[in-house]
Amino acid sequence: MYVACLDLEGVLVPEIWIAFAEETHIDELRLTTRDIPDYDELMQKRLTILREHGLGLAQIQRTIAHIEPLAGACAFLDELRQRCQVIILSDTFTQFALPLMQKLHMPTIFCNTLETDADGAITGYTLRQQNGKYHAVRALQSIGFDTIAAGDSFNDLAMIQASQAGFLFRAPEHIIQAHPDIPACTEYAELLTGITQVLRS
Repeated sequence: MYVACLDLEGVLVPEIWIAFAEETHIDELRLTTRDIPDYDELMQKRLTILREHGLGLAQIQRTIAHIEPLAGACAFLDELRQRCQVIILSDTFTQFALPLMQKLHMPTIFCNTLETDADGAITGYTLRQQNGKYHAVRALQSIGFDTIAAGDSFNDLAMIQASQAGFLFRAPEHIIQAHPDIPACTEYAELLTGITQVLRS
């Protein structure tokens, strides 16, 4: 039995930090795991920028409230959930994820947690587990599931490579070129076809 493990941002919804960067006009916040492979390095940069500009959780959540799933994402996810179990494996945070999950018809998501102070300033974050996407895939496999993974960033590569099958979805060209062994696609219909072929094999 297969479980499909999908990344969230860039695959089903727009990148939250890019949307926030556009709203605040802070270009440094546009950096994502497509640009910086080291997640702690990336998050420390983000937290420093937020402190410098006096921005906190409430401001980011106001941006998230206006984010809609990518065109076709809900239909793709609904169709995929008819064919196999689906889990979203994301490095986002519970404080960001809930309104997005509601718009995606409440799929299961494993993600991380932000730490905030009494004023709503983001003081840090707690990872559910280091390299959590990879370990989630391995845990599923340890209880008898096969996994199919899809993502678009450096932090998705471990779960893709550890799975029985995997796909890059709308990944930047430098990641695609660095990993020519991983099938790459840009449309949901193409991704659904690829996953379906694996399910039937």
